[in-house]
Formats: sequence, structure tokens, C-alpha cells
Amino acid sequence: MLHDPKRLTIIAGPCSLESESVCRAVAEKLVAMRVAHPELNLLFKGSFDKANRTSASGPRGTGLEEGLKLLALIKREYGFPVLTDVHEREQVAPVAAVCDVVQIPAFLCRQTDLLLAAAATGRVVNVKKGQFLSPQEMVHVTGKLRDGRATEVWQTERGTTFGYQNLVVDMRSFAIMRQNGCPTIFDATHSVQLPGAAGGKSGGQREFVPPLAKAALAAGADGLFIETHPDPDKAISDGPNMVPLAQLPNLLIDCLAVWRAVRH
Repeated sequence: MLHDPKRLTIIAGPCSLESESVCRAVAEKLVAMRVAHPELNLLFKGSFDKANRTSASGPRGTGLEEGLKLLALIKREYGFPVLTDVHEREQVAPVAAVCDVVQIPAFLCRQTDLLLAAAATGRVVNVKKGQFLSPQEMVHVTGKLRDGRATEVWQTERGTTFGYQNLVVDMRSFAIMRQNGCPTIFDATHSVQLPGAAGGKSGGQREFVPPLAKAALAAGADGLFIETHPDPDKAISDGPNMVPLAQLPNLLIDCLAVWRAVRH
């Protein structure tokens, strides 16, 4: 299994794969964390297509071919398992040929054909809980993946729509979703997103990432999904909710301390 219950699973990387220089900067920081803290089970993530941008004019990223080349480079040169999301059935096979984890975006978590295609790859499937779903409903989503004979299923909490342009994290979700029998990850950065609140693009409140991440681990989350960038304010997507790369090591050290306290 790619998830190791004896280590804290961390999925980290830029929102968009964006460029080789950004990917290498993040990967090098993660290598240093892997050496210093072997209790971390680190995976590299990045999106090749931001298909659900608020505005049609928003930059969408590298595209499938170039994005998979970047993920293959990170996997080959830095030794990290890699993850990216898919939006259409036709993307699943080429993504699975490179990536260790195929991710289903939150908005698409009820798309049965996409779930079954991902399950059939034999790769780990990480499915994000839709902002429109209760934690109790995720049993049906993970059930579809099991019906498709997925070899390993992860589920990710990323907050629930609360009024207009805001999300809230219900810490009960981790106990409820644990009943589905698969690891539960907390998406600490998308959960502080303010969807569509920044004039045709999403805003965010990155200052709340650390308290929410630590609270989720205390509540029983098995891992964290954290988007990070050397200079988030210049990132092409999700800058307001990404963690500055320089701040990532201290955040992960604090999260490890909470994880150890809860489990040991």
C-alpha cells in the first residue's frame, strides 16, 4: 500500500505544475524534509489542467503532455510518488501510465464513469469530497471505487460550501469518513479557499492553513494535502490559499508533533 499508517502522509506541490523551475524548487524542499523526518510519507502533486477556473480567461496550466513530462521528471530525479487529477475518462490511462495516484476532483466526485475508469487502472485513487456533499455521503463515492475494484482508495476532505464564496471544515468529518475503511486526507489549502471571491478568480486565507491542518490531525485525519509555491502571489492559480514554500518545513514539523501526540 502507498499509504503507510506508521508515517504521516503528505501530498504537497504547486497548484499548477506551471514550470520546471517551480517543480524543482518544491521537490528539493521536500527532499530535505524527507531526509530530516523519515516519519513523513511524502508525495508530489501538481495539476496539468485547472479545468474549473472561475473565469474562462484564467490560465489553465501546462496541458496533459507537458504536465506528465514534468511529473515523470520529478518521479525519476527525486524519487517521489506523484499525483495529479483527471477531469475526463480519456485522461485516465495516460495519467496512470506516469502517476502513482490518480485524483478525482471534488466537483467530479459523483461522476461514476470517471470513478470506474480510475479504479480500473490499478493505481491508488484519491477522491476529494465534493463541497456539496455531507461526509456521510462519501460512503457511496468510495463504494463506487470498490465496485470498480480499485486496489487502494483514499478520500480527501476539502471543506463544505457555507453560504456564498466560503467553505467550512466540520471536524466530525474525519470520524464519519473513517467508517468507510480507507485513509482520510485533509486538504488544508483548498479548505481556506474563497471560491470566486477575488473578481473572476478565487481568493483565500492562507493564514488559517496551520490551525486547520493541526486540528484535522487531532481529529483523526491520516494525512494532509498542502499546496505550496516559492512565491504564491505570483502563482498562476490558487495563490491566496497556497503555503509559501519557505514556511512549509516549520508547518510540517508542527503537524508531525500533533500526529505523534494523537497516535503514540
